Amino acid sequence: MKEKKVIVSLKGISKTYDNDVKVVKNIDLDIYEGEFLTILGASGCGKTTTLRMIAGFEDVSSGDICIDGSSVIGVPPYKRQVNTAFQSYALFPHLSVYDNIAYGLKVKKVSKAEIHERVSHMLSLIRLDGYEKRKPAQLSGGQKQRVSIARALINNPKVLLLDEPLGALDLNLRKQMQLELKTMQKKLGITFIYITHDQEEALTMSDRIAVMHKGILEQACSPKELYMKPKTKYVAEFIGESNIFEGVVKDRNSDNCTVAIESGNILCSDDGYVAGQMVYVCIRPEKVRITRKAGSGNSLPAEIKEQIFTGNMMKHIAVLSNGHEIKVADIASYNDINIGDKVYLEWDAKDAVMIKNPTGPIAENFDTLRGVQ
Repeated sequence: MKEKKVIVSLKGISKTYDNDVKVVKNIDLDIYEGEFLTILGASGCGKTTTLRMIAGFEDVSSGDICIDGSSVIGVPPYKRQVNTAFQSYALFPHLSVYDNIAYGLKVKKVSKAEIHERVSHMLSLIRLDGYEKRKPAQLSGGQKQRVSIARALINNPKVLLLDEPLGALDLNLRKQMQLELKTMQKKLGITFIYITHDQEEALTMSDRIAVMHKGILEQACSPKELYMKPKTKYVAEFIGESNIFEGVVKDRNSDNCTVAIESGNILCSDDGYVAGQMVYVCIRPEKVRITRKAGSGNSLPAEIKEQIFTGNMMKHIAVLSNGHEIKVADIASYNDINIGDKVYLEWDAKDAVMIKNPTGPIAENFDTLRGVQ
């Protein structure tokens, strides 16, 4: 199998502003040629600052950034092999669509024949043939964003940086543009580094997602792995819905671990944790089943508190004996389950994902520590 080429490498990069606020903290991340990587996180997590350092709009306080094998520390933005598309479009209002897209080529004094060929190709790619004479004011939001992206791509950058480019669009148009961007990226084979706070957008578009929180890179992997195997409690809670238990590993065998939580003991797949280690356990709502009778595996008594019908599924809120609320999502209607019913909640051990609790001690007697029987 051919080894993937690293096109952008972040090596321990940090950013500290004059007021000693460290907004990016020692990020290590390799980004591969031709991949669609999304940096995902809440507002203020440092994702846009990271993008600006790659682009050269912000200086790196420490660490190194390499693009195509060469360090770009001290290299001005216009000499880096990257271009940026912004949420604000940044189009020239007095120029036509054609001239906006062609602007970078004209600055480089490319011949008129080549400009025409490349702009025509871009207009076809973004499906705006026949719009070349229009001004930005005559375009919809989605059309403006396509022109902005075409202008960024016209110079054939090795990497396209996109800073929340769809944030100003309405929901339906944003979903349409997500698919168009992904299709465009695959056709061109150019590396896209995409910034967003929208988890669904990241899961829909990305080959890999890098989750940031308070300046720290929490996890970087495929969307499926991020959802099914979160490495930190923050990722488990930030990506989709989750049920989180805090507990301690009581014992383990060749297949499973027994974890003691406040509501009893539960079985989890063995991920190499040792007895006495404090952990979190993440179970996704769609992995939980509602039954009338207690099962032999993971089976906790609960009461149905709330039900929400969303069209394609029924969501239940169930309460355990200690007051802990559990979310259950199922495509079945469960017509025989009603608010106030006494039920049991079950799930398979393989669907209970253990996450290290970095603040928890090694517990010698969890029954005493937590009151678990």
